[in-house]
Amino acid sequence: MTLHSMRLAALIPGALMMAILPFQASAQSAAAAFQDNYAEVNGVRLHYASAGKGPLVLFLHGYPSFWYQWKDQMLEMSRDHLAVGLDMRGYNLSSKPAAPDQYKMKILVEDIRQFAEKVGGKDKKFVLVAHDWGANVAWVFAMFHPEMLEKLIIINGAHTFISERELRENPAQRYASNYFFVFNNLLAPGEKPVDENDTKESGYRRAHTGFVDAQVKNGHYTEEDRQRWINAWSQPGSTTAGLTYYRTNHRNAPFNDTHPASTIPQSWSAKELTAGAKSTIIKVPTLVIWGMKDTALMVGNLSGLDKWVPNLSVKLYPDGDHWVMIDKYKEVAQDIRKYIDGKDFPKDSVYRAGAR
Repeated sequence: MTLHSMRLAALIPGALMMAILPFQASAQSAAAAFQDNYAEVNGVRLHYASAGKGPLVLFLHGYPSFWYQWKDQMLEMSRDHLAVGLDMRGYNLSSKPAAPDQYKMKILVEDIRQFAEKVGGKDKKFVLVAHDWGANVAWVFAMFHPEMLEKLIIINGAHTFISERELRENPAQRYASNYFFVFNNLLAPGEKPVDENDTKESGYRRAHTGFVDAQVKNGHYTEEDRQRWINAWSQPGSTTAGLTYYRTNHRNAPFNDTHPASTIPQSWSAKELTAGAKSTIIKVPTLVIWGMKDTALMVGNLSGLDKWVPNLSVKLYPDGDHWVMIDKYKEVAQDIRKYIDGKDFPKDSVYRAGAR
């Protein structure tokens, strides 16, 4: 028992103390479960956190995030796997190349290939779990290196070809994706560029609003968790690096109501991003988990997905949003567990939240 716990014990009745101590131990063991390390791959130094031993399950975050968004799912899978959360290049403690061309899709894919071989073992298959921009990379990785994947799990991440279709043909998606133009500095009158100045003050402001603040208020996150996000968002150059993913890969629609096509030099091109892939049809067993209240990625991104991913299962969360792995952390952890273990997710099935 720690000194802090002993002081509590002197003040709190025995029964209540017994209820509190397991929560303390759980929080302490969760923090101690993760090991920090670095890997030199593809000309950069990538930071990652890991827990457990066994076959590799690699987690890729999106924008504007870092490995910690996966902490609950990593703890679940660490019971019998090596669960690894990667800080992708440009984020948190990983290298932040200044040259924009160092964030091209093929380089991001090569990061994952070299990293998986170094950490998981050469010629060993692994499970790839990805969200948002991590999912953009994961979809393309599965087209270039299907032989490396045991299974693919995507959480609110638009498929490369379907995203191009939706950005071109779906007015609702073009409207929802207007921030793409802002991130790419393709500003319409009245729009302001993103503040790319990363400081403790800006990190503090970001972590006291949005999904991080919501998780502190609902009791899922502690102030220590919030501080991790503040630290990550305070890393100089991290915002610019994250935005460079959009800028270098032209992650935007060809037009929308406020951005005429004549003002958009280039837009998201699946053909360009996947040139040289072994196959654009992903035959790897794939689970897509989707928060239906995502305001950035419309549910149209699920339409026709089985044509590109024939070995597909889908789990829908009608009340989940873009950060469903954080808001529904227990449920999503069990979804990942069941799919990796081969339970309750037969092929070509659609599961709704609560259905088992």
